[in-house]
Amino acid sequence: MNNSFGHSFVITTFGESHGVGLGVVVDGCPAGLELCEADIQRELDRRKPGQSRITTSRKEEDRVQVLSGIYQGRTLGTPIGMVIYNGDAKSDHYDDLKDLYRPGHADFTYDARFGFRDHRGGGRASNREAVGRVAGGAVAKALLETLLGTACLSWVEQVHQTKILVDPQTVTLEAIEANEVRCPDPKAASLMIEAILAAKAKGNSLGGKIGFVVKGLPAGLGAPVFDKLTADLAKALMSIPATRSVSFGLGEEATLLTGLEHNDLFVSKGNRIGTVTNRAGGVLGGMSNGEPLWGHVTFKPTATLLVDQDSVNRSGEALTFKAKGRHDPCVLPRAVPNVDAMVNLVLADHLLRFVSADLSRLKKALS
Repeated sequence: MNNSFGHSFVITTFGESHGVGLGVVVDGCPAGLELCEADIQRELDRRKPGQSRITTSRKEEDRVQVLSGIYQGRTLGTPIGMVIYNGDAKSDHYDDLKDLYRPGHADFTYDARFGFRDHRGGGRASNREAVGRVAGGAVAKALLETLLGTACLSWVEQVHQTKILVDPQTVTLEAIEANEVRCPDPKAASLMIEAILAAKAKGNSLGGKIGFVVKGLPAGLGAPVFDKLTADLAKALMSIPATRSVSFGLGEEATLLTGLEHNDLFVSKGNRIGTVTNRAGGVLGGMSNGEPLWGHVTFKPTATLLVDQDSVNRSGEALTFKAKGRHDPCVLPRAVPNVDAMVNLVLADHLLRFVSADLSRLKKALS
């Protein structure tokens, strides 16, 4: 159960970083959705390793194979099974780490929980686990685009000390994909790439921040109390490897304002009620208000460093080690599709739950 996520639209991921392969089972997707392997592959290509000089040099094609749930370009309403095989693991790079606890990694905590772990590449704790999320998120994206004409758009907003101010309303996919760091500001992108390469040359790493926005959502997605849209999004986003915080709207900046300054005033916007500003990030009381949903996710620097570090082994003996292998000096560029996937998964789940939350909508669906 720890590997499943969602209520009405559910994904279950499986596989390890250096195992035979990884994959996902998507359950709850309605029948009749137009979907093919190319739609899923498009998202996986944005996440795969070895795509640029600022990512890991591990070469994986990450070709998805759909095992079930899709026939003649449409979903069947049955579980959608997908697998992505590993092809360039090089597990021998981790032979010296079997009994070692690497600083910043989950080695120690995995042993504390399970008493046994796959030390090759971090197992399920590796960022490679996200390949299943992205495949499942591609299905959620297709559902959102079909029903609402919208989906999540994410971008790199900060790498270490280089950051930009972005109007979420104006960001485009073309601007995001125009450079390898996925920052919509070309000047800032150049500085970010330079900083990442400098850290990489020293065997070091950098963290940063990703912004995200979803336009065109209806009001009412989410639920009061425990299943608030922001609560489910926060859990989804914080489950991505290396995340450190999630915020919506102005986030922590809201603490610097008074209530009069922070409240978004309601107005009539043609055939709907909206707000003049959107400091709350498109959510009120845990439910979407029809304005763009926007926020931020922060990521820590990559834990694997190619420099000497002090640590201990399973016996508690002190030692010094230097990591080897192929690792991202900054996770941000490849985390963008991870953020897209998790936001889309939550929204697809809540959209299906939204239909059954109102009797009039149920009658309309059955008429």
